[in-house]
Amino acid sequence: MLRGKRILLIVSGGIAAYRSLELIRRLRECGASVRCVLTEAATRFVTPLSASALSEQKVYCDLFSLTDESEMGHIRLSREADVLVVAPATANALAKMAGGIADDLATTVLLATDKDVIAAPAMNVRMWEHPATRANVALLQSRGAMFAGPEEGPMACGERGMGRMAEPGEIVAKIERYFAAPLSGRRAIVTSGPTHEAIDPVRYIGNRSSGKQGHAIAAALSGMGAETVLVAGPSPEPPPAGVDVIRVETARQMLDACVAALPADIAVCAAAVSDWRPADAGVEKIKKEPGGEPPRLELTENPDILAALSGAGDRRPELVIGFAAETNDVVERAAGKLSRKRCDWILANDVSPGAGTFGGDSNRIHFVSAQGVEHWPRMSKAEVAARLAERISRRLEAAG
Repeated sequence: MLRGKRILLIVSGGIAAYRSLELIRRLRECGASVRCVLTEAATRFVTPLSASALSEQKVYCDLFSLTDESEMGHIRLSREADVLVVAPATANALAKMAGGIADDLATTVLLATDKDVIAAPAMNVRMWEHPATRANVALLQSRGAMFAGPEEGPMACGERGMGRMAEPGEIVAKIERYFAAPLSGRRAIVTSGPTHEAIDPVRYIGNRSSGKQGHAIAAALSGMGAETVLVAGPSPEPPPAGVDVIRVETARQMLDACVAALPADIAVCAAAVSDWRPADAGVEKIKKEPGGEPPRLELTENPDILAALSGAGDRRPELVIGFAAETNDVVERAAGKLSRKRCDWILANDVSPGAGTFGGDSNRIHFVSAQGVEHWPRMSKAEVAARLAERISRRLEAAG
């Protein structure tokens, strides 16, 4: 899978840098060509000579080296690779990547590249869980960066928790999956955001959904090679790169767009669709009369998009996935929804006040299927999307 691929490995300055040497060895065994860029801090943990001996290539460290810049240069380094891998990616490296800081050779290469980036975070658990790091990771993922790990385990500082760099074999597997594009040739439909159901030309019924989760899922599926259609309700989220976006306002428009996008292999209904709409929307703004009675709204049920896609007969996607946004009895209600809607999986989450799900950057998922319930830890919405995309890929691969 990696034979002939050109990997630019950027090693930043953390204690996990010593594991980058094993990563170089494994990549070379797989037939990849590896060039290395070491930050100044990384040279405190591994030597350029070690990296050069294993990669059989010159190692680059200095942005201002007249020799290196004349022979190769940071622009060529950034453009001649097939993919860039940052391992370990420290909290400092992630912050610089997110902020577009280019104050050394490694960060300048990362800013100058037009290639994809895979980062393998490594840091203390408190640093990994810090809101600044979580925000940086979410921002990088929204721009298309991919992540291998981190993992939970013992750390050099003596603590234990999430933040340990993924094993070199896991990073190699992530790079192999990147080149394999496991969802290439597949078509996916993703719904995202709220719907707005008009009361009159000014007012509407809606909800607090931001669209962050649905947009992240569309980006993750596209990143794995799927031809992805994002049917987006009113959301301030920018459209993911490489995704065909269809913008809608109402539940009926969303259903029509989803049906028009069929056939598809995958449907993920992540949108928070309004269950009801006003039966008769006013064509003019409803005026408040002094001393008058408030208007009475007669509501009618909106179409059920998830049930419609699950019951689409010959046009039913191979895998239909729904979301259940609940404020209580989250898992029990999701299990009931799975049965009623006849979909394959339900991702249930708590949207009660204080949960921080609607509008927030993180989510805690209860993955409900016919096989049972998996309780995922709280993670960024981009990490939820990546985990779901991996699960989708494995399911479709197993099904042939």
